[in-house]
Amino acid sequence: MFTGIIESVGEIRAVMPQGGDQRFDIGIGKLDMRDVALGDSIAVNGVCLTVIEFGQDWFMADVSNETLACTTLGALAKGARVNLEKALTPTTRLGGHLVSGHVDGVGEIVSLADDGRSVRVMIRAPETLLRYIAAKGSICVEGISLTVNSIEGDVFGLNIVPHTMQETNLSKATVGTRVNLEVDIIARYLERLLQGGGTEDAHSGAAGETISRTMLAAAGFMDNKS
Repeated sequence: MFTGIIESVGEIRAVMPQGGDQRFDIGIGKLDMRDVALGDSIAVNGVCLTVIEFGQDWFMADVSNETLACTTLGALAKGARVNLEKALTPTTRLGGHLVSGHVDGVGEIVSLADDGRSVRVMIRAPETLLRYIAAKGSICVEGISLTVNSIEGDVFGLNIVPHTMQETNLSKATVGTRVNLEVDIIARYLERLLQGGGTEDAHSGAAGETISRTMLAAAGFMDNKS
């Protein structure tokens, strides 16, 4: 598990084919590796990867074909800047929100505009993720815990404050940049809970019913009179 608070911007030092998939050699930037051991998890652009080798200023991780196909990692090349975060420990401050490091889909930046000292970023999300994205809810973009400001059709808006822009790879983002998205884990589990945990279609309930105010009230999540 992670918090979505980026600890360092690293750099891809090499991408090495390995028997059909790939191995990444990643420079860690300012990431503190003193408490890292083989087998530990590090999120790279929001993707949970396992450390298989490491040194003072680098680590290596194997990346499966599934991960290459379902995230932006498959498009990374030598020199690409990547957001890095080590996994949570029992004493870690939870400064962002709970992030699993399992990317749900890939979005695309459709606009960037100055908004005071912040940057207003609009991202087009895959249709399958839209039901999990709520205004003022949390979302993880490239491993960064962010708050959704608005939703307009299939596009949601974020404000990136100067510190986040400076300390993450979003400083190099442009219109058309593809970004890893992980929706709020609570929203995903809430949907599954309301379905009863069975084998029904992931988009509907036991009788084909989608999540509704009545279902939420029946489950105790809201007043059915509101």
